[in-house]
Amino acid sequence: MSELEVATGTPGWAGAVAKQVPGGAGVRVVAVEGRSGSGKSTVAAHLRQALEAEDEAVHVLTMEDLYPGWDGLAEGADLLRTCVLEPLARGESPVWRRWDWERGAFSEAPSSLPEAMACYGVLIVEGTGAGARPGPVDLIVWVHAPDAVRARRLDRREDAPLYAPFRTAWAEQEERHLTRHRPEERARIRVDNG
Repeated sequence: MSELEVATGTPGWAGAVAKQVPGGAGVRVVAVEGRSGSGKSTVAAHLRQALEAEDEAVHVLTMEDLYPGWDGLAEGADLLRTCVLEPLARGESPVWRRWDWERGAFSEAPSSLPEAMACYGVLIVEGTGAGARPGPVDLIVWVHAPDAVRARRLDRREDAPLYAPFRTAWAEQEERHLTRHRPEERARIRVDNG
């Protein structure tokens, strides 16, 4: 059971979520999890704004930068853990290579957190797999939307024609991830984005 349940239609919901982000030293990690089409990117963007309004240094990392292609949900979660979360937990700067969807390969140039987040701030990781365990995540936010709403959103995505052939296989990967890691059950916050 979540400690906090909010709905995106309620004024101030993002501020309420921001108040649940643990304080303290170092970079804190918030995983924004949910099924495809639930609105994770939108929730992450609003959470970022709410945290910045509290003078937090914030960076959003999308899992789409880590998935190595349409069959890469599990591998993306592993890369998040080994390249980003574990270095942060050791007090090191994470370095990763972004997946280039057009080229179908990882970029040559490394990516890292902004300099302003060298030792303090909030890293929001949005995407399915962000809350996989084991992983040093400070807070999991589960984003929910009904299946019919998710389907309509997926149909209207800018990249819908590219995504369509992979939709079923991606949903199967999500199902395996959700069954194995149970991020919805482990989430302290549930955001209804229907």
